Amino acid sequence: MNIELLGTLDVRENGVSITPTAPKPRQVLALLALHADQVVSVAALTEELWGSTPPRSARTTLQTYVLQLRELITAALERGRPEEGKRRTAKNVLATLPGGYLLDSGEGTSDVREFERLAGVGYRAIDAGDFQGAVRQLRKGLELWTGPAFADVQLGEVLQMEAKRLDETRLCALDQRIEADLRLGRHRDLLAELTVLVNRYPTHENLHGQYMLALYRSGRRSEALTAYQRVRTTLVQELGLEPSVDLRRIQRLILMASPDGALDSASSAGGRLVRSN
Repeated sequence: MNIELLGTLDVRENGVSITPTAPKPRQVLALLALHADQVVSVAALTEELWGSTPPRSARTTLQTYVLQLRELITAALERGRPEEGKRRTAKNVLATLPGGYLLDSGEGTSDVREFERLAGVGYRAIDAGDFQGAVRQLRKGLELWTGPAFADVQLGEVLQMEAKRLDETRLCALDQRIEADLRLGRHRDLLAELTVLVNRYPTHENLHGQYMLALYRSGRRSEALTAYQRVRTTLVQELGLEPSVDLRRIQRLILMASPDGALDSASSAGGRLVRSN
């Protein structure tokens, strides 16, 4: 089974799509696919579909959605490679287990799992001082994203939380990839990307610190200081907060023409999502 969730929903069994078109079954499949090879409880599926006020027929209706998914799986097994179809049945692929349902990926691929694996390799490379390797692995992971997670799925409460969690992991990986690029001296190369990012995330202090550093290292000291004043104004007006100690330290070190110290300060947040909106 091939599972793609980091963008539009696409789940394929035996090379054939099993992604339904109706909104509710898509929600069920998205949640099962996110937790492939694990039991997803009936309670979680019910909350996703109907929130805190499920109808009396919720369990029966959920069973109907599962049946619809199994029909798609059966068709995929029949249309795909015959030898594979003989080994797996729809009830094996989408199994009913005590307390819930399990989508068996059959040792297939999942873009979420691959992203998390590559991000982990990238973080370990940073810890080991291998910034080139970190950039390579984190970039590969970030390239798996083709849009927001579950981009074409009607999100209930459970998937909304999962989408936010996944987006934060993406931001963290992006933050660390930029940090590694800065360590490699690619300041000018980062300016265009960081210009977009600081406008998209106007209160994300890590990104603003990296932007200030890239500007300064590119010989644009006054613009770096202007960037600090801009993010400070935003933080005060929108959150009632002064910039963090790390961001203020970067400003001071730029004023003192101390780029090495500024780089250390920019790295000190360690990928935390500081006041990101």
